[in-house]
Amino acid sequence: MRMGLAIDASCDLPQAFIEEHDIAVMPIAVKIDKDVFKDNRDPAEIQRFFDLKMGSRSHSASTEPCSVEDVQKLFLEKLVLEKDCVFCLTITATRSPINDHVIKASFAVLKHYRDVRDQTTMPGPFLMRVIDTRSIFAGSAPVIVEAARLFKTGQTPAAIRERLTYIANNSYGYMLPRDLYYLRARAKTKGDRSVGLFSAVMGSALDIKPLLRAYRGETGPVGKVRGFEHGVEVLFDYVIKRVHAGLLVPAVCLSYGGDLADVPKLPGYEALRDACEECKVDLMLAPMSITGMVNVGEGALTVGFAAEEHVAEF
Repeated sequence: MRMGLAIDASCDLPQAFIEEHDIAVMPIAVKIDKDVFKDNRDPAEIQRFFDLKMGSRSHSASTEPCSVEDVQKLFLEKLVLEKDCVFCLTITATRSPINDHVIKASFAVLKHYRDVRDQTTMPGPFLMRVIDTRSIFAGSAPVIVEAARLFKTGQTPAAIRERLTYIANNSYGYMLPRDLYYLRARAKTKGDRSVGLFSAVMGSALDIKPLLRAYRGETGPVGKVRGFEHGVEVLFDYVIKRVHAGLLVPAVCLSYGGDLADVPKLPGYEALRDACEECKVDLMLAPMSITGMVNVGEGALTVGFAAEEHVAEF
């Protein structure tokens, strides 16, 4: 059985990994004033976003995730002709409608795929499975990495789905924003009251950053740190402890809303890299999606890994 993966563009993964595993990306349209970006994790499009210096005014952007019709088109014109089973993985359904769009599209895909395949030499049924990673940005990476690994083991789609659901329920996505004023402006644009003006002003004045976590579909602060670089060091130190304790998927993914060459210079990165090498864990570095940067601001850092349930203390 030819297995395939399709992901939401907001799932942060290295482009090399996406290409290696032939992963289809369901794009998001991002509109900022008169400029339109196709967020499909294309490095050239991300660079265009930086070159046009969109970061300072992107808090007013509108984003349109892949529609039901676009998902149907992707599958019926391409994926049902290339694969026998495709797992679709999206960021948490509590933060984006894309999961709902894919589920609705799946009914039409499964209804009409035979008509498409019968016109070719493609025999047999086609399966489509939708998984909510229950996290965001780099927090979605562990489920996708595990899916790519499982495809090589020859397990049944049912067994793979069960395992991926388990990993999704135990995936942790952490985010450290750089600009609280931006985060507050974006939240206001979206009608999200989670970042108040007073908190943004006080936090910026004292250089206090919230450490945010996405876990099992819920997102919210789990700690506060003074200064971005100190916050990164605190976060990396915590991840090092989880790496040594043992991960459910041997991978840690970092995504950054800026030049990736800056990440290895951050405090604590070398220690994290060494811990991953010692424990045979892949340390993956990915650009944050354009959608991610629009929602949380340029310069933000996210970290994703899967581990048994535990209490995180910061």
